[in-house]
Amino acid sequence: MVATQNNGVFVVFDGVQKSYDGETLVVKDLNLSVARGEFLTMLGPSGSGKTTCLMMLAGFETATSGEIMLDGKPINTVPPHKRGIGMVFQNYALFPHMTVGENLAFPLEVRGLGKSEREKKVKRALDMVQMGAFINRRPAQLSGGQQQRIALARALVFEPELVLMDEPLGALDKQLRETMQFEITRLAHDLGITTVYVTHDQTEALTMSDNVAVFQDGRIQQLAPPDVLYEEPKNSFVAQFIGENNTLDGVVKEIKGETCVVQLDGGELIDAKPVNVTKAGERTRVSIRPERVEANKDRLDTEAHLIRAEVMEFIYMGDVFRTRLKVAGNENFIMKTRNAPDQVRHKAGDVIEIGWMSNDCRALDCPA
Repeated sequence: MVATQNNGVFVVFDGVQKSYDGETLVVKDLNLSVARGEFLTMLGPSGSGKTTCLMMLAGFETATSGEIMLDGKPINTVPPHKRGIGMVFQNYALFPHMTVGENLAFPLEVRGLGKSEREKKVKRALDMVQMGAFINRRPAQLSGGQQQRIALARALVFEPELVLMDEPLGALDKQLRETMQFEITRLAHDLGITTVYVTHDQTEALTMSDNVAVFQDGRIQQLAPPDVLYEEPKNSFVAQFIGENNTLDGVVKEIKGETCVVQLDGGELIDAKPVNVTKAGERTRVSIRPERVEANKDRLDTEAHLIRAEVMEFIYMGDVFRTRLKVAGNENFIMKTRNAPDQVRHKAGDVIEIGWMSNDCRALDCPA
């Protein structure tokens, strides 16, 4: 199940701002809606405001101004324990002196559930994360991945409609991290839980989310599904932060409909899609994904743009070839091609002609 807006809006940030010192805003005029059942990821570098937004939603921080709504009701003054929200943290936050079962039963006891009802819900939650056999162990007797599963089960045990996750997989190794990404996404969608997930890991955001909000400097730079975010970044920050990206700086010479002509700083003329440039004479930074760059002309159609490049380094990576090129003065321009019998393995010093479709080359803002 993938959440859509037809499920109805469940979480709303309406003009929310946050300052810790009364002067500097760490969250600036945030307007954001999350649909019921949606998996939304807040993605951004450290200090971008994403975790502060999560903490305000949880009730651990108070908005300086604006309103936060949950299921149509304002919650700014509602204490955390009365919001009915499940939380999962990077450090697991399990009670070391309690068994797994006791850790899961605790939030149910707080809510006044009887013993038999607690036992039934604890068993169900542990079965969800395939940890039923560990009910009598203490956290210290579990691996990191097992502890994270228990932390997830504890967040789900009282069947909340909203679960918040703050960098929950940051302490896990790569393989376990990928396994847990799949498990968390599957559980959230199977149970129809609205999930707000915070991470600085772009791959995690792209693989898990229905929608991703990219934060920088306290503002959302772009909110979109993962494929739109990657394929159609709205500015240079998003293009550079999401996935690998090649950039070339230049000046807009002409805009004609869906195409603009850019003169690169090295003098070359290329076509690009004008995204946030509006007139000739503007500085721009064009963006091209490495996998959209091609040296085999048979793979390009007649509309492809061609430009000369010098091979600086060829790297064999198994399923793909990664070629570092010098293009228009940029010595770190990357071409990524799949490992196929007809792909040439270039050598350092080779001068080749590469190409891409003008629609894959986006003329964005040029940061100072």
